[in-house]
Amino acid sequence: MAHFASLHFEAAVTRPLSVVFRVGEAWQGHDYTVEVVATRQGLDGFDVVVDFRDLEAALDRSLAPLQGRLLSDLGLDGPLALAQRLLTELAPFAPAPARLKEVALTDGTGRRLAVSA
Repeated sequence: MAHFASLHFEAAVTRPLSVVFRVGEAWQGHDYTVEVVATRQGLDGFDVVVDFRDLEAALDRSLAPLQGRLLSDLGLDGPLALAQRLLTELAPFAPAPARLKEVALTDGTGRRLAVSA
């Protein structure tokens, strides 16, 4: 696989998430698909970008206390703050030379909010 060493690869994990937040005086509840994208140049010895078992487990741990919760009760101002928090929490689970590229939240209407590393 040496000919792949100069190529950049991406791979993602996704999980569902339901949260509630305030916009002004209105409450909004959303079901999101959380997508965590890792990238690296070349592949590791197992021909993968990262060990997704570790990344998936970390994502599950990060999302569990958020499910069905009011984001402000967790110190988060809204979806953007949520995505930024997840990016920070999950970055260590994409060890160098891999790295997290982005965390995205996509709602049921297809609107996508992404934060990049």
